[in-house]
Amino acid sequence: MTKSVYVGMSADLIHPGHINIVKKAAELGEVTVGLLTDKAIASYKRVPFMEWERRAEVIGALKDVAKVVPQETLDYVPNLRTYKPDFVVHGDDWKEGVQATVRQSVIDVLAEWGGELVEVPYTQGISSTKLHQAMKEIGTTPDLRRASLRRMLNAKPLVRFLDLHNGLSGLIIEKVGIDTPKGRKEFDGMWASSLTDATSKGKPDIEAVDTSARVSTLNEVLEVTTKPIIYDGDTGGKPEHFVFTVRTLERLGVSAVIIEDKTGLKKNSLFGNEVEQSLESIELFSDKIRMGKAAQQTDDFMIIARLESLILGYGVDHAMERAEAFLQAGADGIMIHSRSKTPDEIFEFCDRYNALPNRKTLVVVPSTYNTTTEDELQEKGVNIVIYANQLLRSAYPAMVNTAESILTHGRSAECDDQMMPINEILELIPGGK
Repeated sequence: MTKSVYVGMSADLIHPGHINIVKKAAELGEVTVGLLTDKAIASYKRVPFMEWERRAEVIGALKDVAKVVPQETLDYVPNLRTYKPDFVVHGDDWKEGVQATVRQSVIDVLAEWGGELVEVPYTQGISSTKLHQAMKEIGTTPDLRRASLRRMLNAKPLVRFLDLHNGLSGLIIEKVGIDTPKGRKEFDGMWASSLTDATSKGKPDIEAVDTSARVSTLNEVLEVTTKPIIYDGDTGGKPEHFVFTVRTLERLGVSAVIIEDKTGLKKNSLFGNEVEQSLESIELFSDKIRMGKAAQQTDDFMIIARLESLILGYGVDHAMERAEAFLQAGADGIMIHSRSKTPDEIFEFCDRYNALPNRKTLVVVPSTYNTTTEDELQEKGVNIVIYANQLLRSAYPAMVNTAESILTHGRSAECDDQMMPINEILELIPGGK
């Protein structure tokens, strides 16, 4: 009787190491590949380059693979109990790190029916990490980048975005990450903030920087990064102008635009009622959303409506009325904004919003209620958290301190330990050395 063999893998970028494992597995019996779903992969590292269906098509085409099935979690146990294979075959590179506990659970569950774990020696000279890095250096396309946000939202319960203001800040968001017991943790994408773009140009946050100038900043970032971008569209301007903004952003590969339901001269929301601010009518703002949605050419691009009801003190009932109307008008999501120091009104809105039959993506920007954790926001159903201005706010005082130090001492030696070494900054940018 032919033995059954189970091989679990991500198979995002197929390389000789994968082929070797499948060949070894086929020597033991009939091979079933448990192909990790996008959600399973995203639970411990970035969303895969290829969707599950495309990866399944590639793996299923291998002559030694009899069947491909989805593995919904990093944990093998549910699938192993379903298929009860005689053997599980895996590379021997999972004895340490985030997958070590997964390995032990495989050994334990196989013991229930006398199955065996067979580990294949790691294929030297092949590194998925290096392959992924090479992919990033090659870059991406507007179509792939634009679609990546929706893929992330389908694969991850919460995605985090950080503000950019130039190509260098984009590279920080692209590259910075930390290793945790649960896997790699990094920013999922970039927030093209109007505040930070205007401030970096020495201008006020009143839509003084026009779309053409802001697109110039976007192009700096697009050229050196691959992650999705959400564009801060302020009020969106006149509906007739917003149509062209949508088309421009979509063509560039931006994933989403967020527009706020205010009218007149734009003032930063965190001023609240300290300055004169007024809301656009539900009818007119809904028309702007409809015109924007009609203008876009793909299903990937998203238009998200930003609610200022809480900012101006109108309360949750007011915000909910507008949220329902804007979703009905075709908005792909809602961003709820607040200047409160606590998340109470945000949480109340989340609870009520989640009960809507037409509920879509929910976005928050915890600038003032910044002690609230991502775990707490996720529990409330938040899908996107945006850190809207932290990079620029941290860069400015560092530059001021350096400038003051040089003035004080008449030389730069005293601030050397606060700066990157010159050789590191020269090597920071690929091709700079």
